[in-house]
Amino acid sequence: MARPTILITRKWPEQAQARASDTYELRLNEDDRLITTAELVEAARGCDALLPTVTDRLDAAAIDALPASVKIIATASVGYDHIDVAAAQARGIAVTNTPDALTEATAEIAILLMLGAARGASSAERMLREGEWKSWSPTGMLGIEVSGKRMAILGMGRIGQSVARKARAFGMEIHYHNRHALDESEAEGAIYHETPDTLFGVADVLSINCASTPETRGLVNAARLALLPDDAVLVNTARGDIVDDDALIAGLKAGRPAAAGLDVFNNEPAFHKGYLDLPNAFLLPHLGSATLSTRTAMAERALDNLDAFFKGERPGDLVTA
Repeated sequence: MARPTILITRKWPEQAQARASDTYELRLNEDDRLITTAELVEAARGCDALLPTVTDRLDAAAIDALPASVKIIATASVGYDHIDVAAAQARGIAVTNTPDALTEATAEIAILLMLGAARGASSAERMLREGEWKSWSPTGMLGIEVSGKRMAILGMGRIGQSVARKARAFGMEIHYHNRHALDESEAEGAIYHETPDTLFGVADVLSINCASTPETRGLVNAARLALLPDDAVLVNTARGDIVDDDALIAGLKAGRPAAAGLDVFNNEPAFHKGYLDLPNAFLLPHLGSATLSTRTAMAERALDNLDAFFKGERPGDLVTA
């Protein structure tokens, strides 16, 4: 029996790619460049499966254009908003993701963003690199201390809970909004808010960890930013489209929030250039899962889902519309 052929749209760590080659015929993006949707559809001809990433936009039109040979899309990401799952299901194409694999690495980046934004790390480093640091000053480069403050988590799933555990090391009081309240054992004393509005009102640090859905896109808007306490810090490691860029940029200029740490953006990598001129914005290029161990685990979990599917089993991470 012929081995299934899979299209891996971006270059993956050697360990995962070697494992894939042991089981499947591989079609690779050797240059690891960002390919267009049209190029992806063309490359998928004759393939049984796709292993895409968040950089690959598979909307309804792209799904409809895929060859009939494609039976499963195993995205190497926890989020799957880049895939029209309903369109895939309508064509009988399974879709899987990779939860758990990137939880801790992404939560670490949230803490980095919190500290970097609160303490003005971008401006401080730039001062050093540009030779502008002349002396230590009692009133120079004063930032915001987060220890003992209130951490408000928007989306208390796996990553949100990991952020909460790490924030507790700073003596922070945890508040959260979620689609539903967690069991007491999961909440670990975190205070539940039924609405985002009340959460924003106590958010000394707001960590955005919810999925991108029709309900959450644009949720962080001018009206909600106005609810933030003085000296609030906003952190986003989820998806860029949860935040209204114009509203956040205006808010940062006005000091509400006082600072922001962002790892994700609308229209990546063509993000809003208004952030670049803001000294109170600490910016990273979507590094949430960027460790060798995590990226390897993500690819291997996607392969676990493919292995189950081609054995006739239900993949462990099957998602539905």
